[in-house]
Amino acid sequence: MSNHLRLDDGMRWRIVGRLEAGQSQVQICREFNLTPSVVRNLWKQFQDTGSIERKPGQGRPRATTATEDRYLSIIARRNRGATASQLSRDLYAATGTRVSRVTVSKRLHETGLLAKRPAVCVPLTSTNRRVRLAWCREHIDCIMDQWATVLFTDESRSA
Repeated sequence: MSNHLRLDDGMRWRIVGRLEAGQSQVQICREFNLTPSVVRNLWKQFQDTGSIERKPGQGRPRATTATEDRYLSIIARRNRGATASQLSRDLYAATGTRVSRVTVSKRLHETGLLAKRPAVCVPLTSTNRRVRLAWCREHIDCIMDQWATVLFTDESRSA
């Protein structure tokens, strides 16, 4: 019956005007292609408040309170290397509120902080670093030659 379109203020006032004029709710439902509950709720809201404005604050409730948001920002500042998952576990241990790492990232972003992302690469050991440095020193000429060809070909294109 209804196509779930949100009523604009003009249509809401037209419906209220027709109800005040004595037209039945069933007739209005058929005329505007609305479900009876929409018209009934609009009429009830108008009678209670004298307004057709939507109530503020409707929507999904927040997963965390303002206090929990403050706690997240404090522990994130204290431990700058903590990931969002670690902060989520810390919040759960302290308050019992279970939130996802995405929620933690959003809350930190609201306060101007960024959550550290978990490292994807494996940290190199001292042996790995030493071997990699030796390879780089050994191949430094090859790398310079490659950069020289890239730089000269770019300059010839721009000319």
